[in-house]
Amino acid sequence: MNKAYDAIVVGGGPAGLSAAIYLARAKFSVLVLEKEKFGGQITITSEVVNYPGVIKTDGKKLTAEMREQASLFGAEFLLAEVEELQLEDEIKTVKTDKGNFQCAGIVLATGSSPRKLGFKGEKEFQGRGVAYCATCDGEFFTGSEVFVIGGGFAAAEEAIFLTKYARHVNIIVREPDFTCAKTIADKARANEHITVYTNTEIIEASGEGSLKKAVFINNETKETWTYEAKANESFGIFVFAGYEPANALFKDQVKLNEVGNVITDMNRKTSLDGVYAAGDICEKNLRQVVTAVSDGAIAATSLERVIEAVVEKHGLKTEKLKVKANTSADNVEAASADSFISSDMTAQLKTLYQKLDKDVWISCYADESKFGLEMSNFIDEFAQTSPHIKVTKQPLDAAHSQPCFVFCDADKQPLGLIYHAVPGGHEFTSFALAVYNAAGPKQPLDESLLEAIHKMTAKQNIKVMVSLSCTMCPEVVQSAQRIALENHHVDTEIYDLAQFPELKEKYKIMSVPCMVINDEKVHFGKKSLKDILELL
Repeated sequence: MNKAYDAIVVGGGPAGLSAAIYLARAKFSVLVLEKEKFGGQITITSEVVNYPGVIKTDGKKLTAEMREQASLFGAEFLLAEVEELQLEDEIKTVKTDKGNFQCAGIVLATGSSPRKLGFKGEKEFQGRGVAYCATCDGEFFTGSEVFVIGGGFAAAEEAIFLTKYARHVNIIVREPDFTCAKTIADKARANEHITVYTNTEIIEASGEGSLKKAVFINNETKETWTYEAKANESFGIFVFAGYEPANALFKDQVKLNEVGNVITDMNRKTSLDGVYAAGDICEKNLRQVVTAVSDGAIAATSLERVIEAVVEKHGLKTEKLKVKANTSADNVEAASADSFISSDMTAQLKTLYQKLDKDVWISCYADESKFGLEMSNFIDEFAQTSPHIKVTKQPLDAAHSQPCFVFCDADKQPLGLIYHAVPGGHEFTSFALAVYNAAGPKQPLDESLLEAIHKMTAKQNIKVMVSLSCTMCPEVVQSAQRIALENHHVDTEIYDLAQFPELKEKYKIMSVPCMVINDEKVHFGKKSLKDILELL
């Protein structure tokens, strides 16, 4: 039977979090669904200085506090892939890979994703020189020449960030000048490590294995010019050319404008009753955190009367509001100087792991290197979260020649999951879920996906290379490790690429997440569990 809520928010960025705060505070049960990482695009922004009342913060911290605030009022959160929305009836249905839900009202806060330009070579070199996230991929271009494509706020800000790594940054602006605020544009222009080319576009990128050449055109003179990397060098192209609205789930149900944004009225109501939209998915002039949270608040308060009427009319039995003391699952409180896990996170894991019903053995293969010692110390600390987590320490051997964690069942038989990483940053949650899925009741999974996993009989190996700062990596990691834990024919290995530069060279990796299947097929970018199954 479907669980029912007064309201469901699809999207966990600032707009969705704001809607959740207002709905939960008004005593409505609300579920927030997010497929990747709560916080949205703003989590990769290292400096936020224009949010009223907050002198200076970063995107991750700001949205983590929003989520905690919503949690304190009783909002619930679930990482899940929404597969279908049924919006036309008064009672809405949301189908996900973690189960189906119903609600009286819904807020669409799906945001947008980086827009690809379509220049020749862009697709071919994605992950091998062409990238879309400076935070995730900037370090791969240490000492290299970098081109940033775009003239907006993101392009200017990320260009400045990339000067931490790149030898030199070139900003390619199609218009006569930047299209962002003069303050950030002037900051980019003043940086001695940045050169700005206006009235210019990229038309082609090429090379063999990695980027070796890029061709540009001046829109005024129509002259073209070429950048070629030096012998034995490559370079990077970072595209920041705006965002595509994430409307695939509802583009045939609600009215959109010509570029795909949702058309709403002043109350953020869409063309369907009971369906509201907030944030970057909406048709709007200014796309900032402050306007996103405003949208969320307006949508939520406008939706309140609709919810009450639908619940009463249909006698909908919704979940009771669960007001909690502290429920932020992604609490960003720093651990103490001599520990890996904060006391708050330890308490949350201990509560979660009360559901574990069998033992999981984690064999730690380590040496006396800094990396090996960190892994050994981490697993000792992590094991304190449950008596069901058993740890063995092993020296490196022929089969495990580099530090790693090997997951084993209660009989100490390998489960097909190996971590070559100290799972910090965004991958801490992935590691915690691996334990839960190995020794607990497991996260709900669609029966059709489970059946597809269990049908595989060929031996398969999946290597997932990640950066611990990447917000797009966890979905790939969690999906690949779940497949291994469900099917003994599949082995999944997780690598912190910062610790394994030889893999970067072997597979020509210049972007994460990177997934290598059977040491042959290399795939870049976000992948859902369903996507990975199709590749296997």
